[in-house]
Amino acid sequence: MSIKTIAVIGGGPAGFFAAITAKEMRPDAPVILLEKHQHVLRKVLVSGGGRCNLTNDCHDPKELVKQYPRGGRELIGAFHRFGPVEVMDWFTQRGVPLKTEPDGRVFPASDSSSNIVEALRFAAYQSGVEIRTRCGVEGLGFDSGKNSGFILELSDGSKLTCAKVLLATGGQTSGGGQGGLALAESLGHGIESPVPSLFTFKSQDPLLYGLAGLAVTKVRIKATGTGFPKKGLMETGPVLVTHWGLSGPAVLRLSAWGARAMAASEYRFNLMVDWCPDTEPGDLDQVLIQWAEANGRKQVSHGPELDVPRRMWDALLEKVNIPNDRKWAELGKKNRVLLVEALKATKLSVYGKTANKEEFVTCGGVRLKDVDFKTMESRLQPGLFFAGEVLDIDGITGGFNFQGCWTTGFLAGMGMSS
Repeated sequence: MSIKTIAVIGGGPAGFFAAITAKEMRPDAPVILLEKHQHVLRKVLVSGGGRCNLTNDCHDPKELVKQYPRGGRELIGAFHRFGPVEVMDWFTQRGVPLKTEPDGRVFPASDSSSNIVEALRFAAYQSGVEIRTRCGVEGLGFDSGKNSGFILELSDGSKLTCAKVLLATGGQTSGGGQGGLALAESLGHGIESPVPSLFTFKSQDPLLYGLAGLAVTKVRIKATGTGFPKKGLMETGPVLVTHWGLSGPAVLRLSAWGARAMAASEYRFNLMVDWCPDTEPGDLDQVLIQWAEANGRKQVSHGPELDVPRRMWDALLEKVNIPNDRKWAELGKKNRVLLVEALKATKLSVYGKTANKEEFVTCGGVRLKDVDFKTMESRLQPGLFFAGEVLDIDGITGGFNFQGCWTTGFLAGMGMSS
């Protein structure tokens, strides 16, 4: 095997992008992509419910890095060199029309992740990347011979000698990340212990009984508990009531920012929910007073326009023991105060987490201080590179995690080709 050989460990988005980039830049260098499972790009295929939210139409790197609970500072320069605009250009130039939704999420126009997978596979084939599936890496060491470089011990018992190696094995929950972290650690890299990010919350609060499937457009949620910041962690956005508790964009974002605190609490903490985040308590009280004055003969089940779904309104009435057939004229100040409190500060107990469908993101990984983010090369071991979620980088939901993979994969491919 030629000493020019570049080995890419991991057949996910970061690994594919790096392998393609390296081979296109160095056609003379053999580039071999090693994937321990039968299929490559599995996460891309299932992401976004099969639609693949491949990036976000955020062009300003300073704004873009705000979407990364970990790694934002290191990524700002990387995004200047290869960001969402370059990613979108890359796919459109390879025959994948894209569309941008109002919230900035970018998808293939077909709403089919298979188009993204096909484009990546064809680019790899066209450039000459060799793909080996069912080929894991059991060990990674140095070639002590005259050629130097690395020796990879493969799962079939064979060995592969190469000049440069990229670890792009994904996060812990992707099925390959723990092996990748072990390989990095064996070559002297420190590891931030991996814990899940982007998950939903389990809760058995009676308020939620019978409300599965109910979506609330805008809610403010705050997590508090031992190990959390004194002011708690807060997010605002859509929330979905599920059979097990709460999901939706606001919950997923909160889980990302609170990944370590929530793991330390064993996923048992308090969640304060503000169902009317745009209305202050005093103003909300005035809304109820005015409504009662104008609708005294109506039952309290007929409430004012507050962007609170009818089913949730009824559940909140029950929570504060106000019969929904009571007349507004009979509500009284005491019950009105209780209702305002329920609308602005419902307390729910969280007792666990669940995965967000088949999309897994990990908080933790290879420590960033030991990686050069201009090339993604190790500062400790020349010739060793990193890309994707094997690094201690993760973003909130909305296409930001894939963007991190494309960016670091591209830079690693460029770095390995030099």
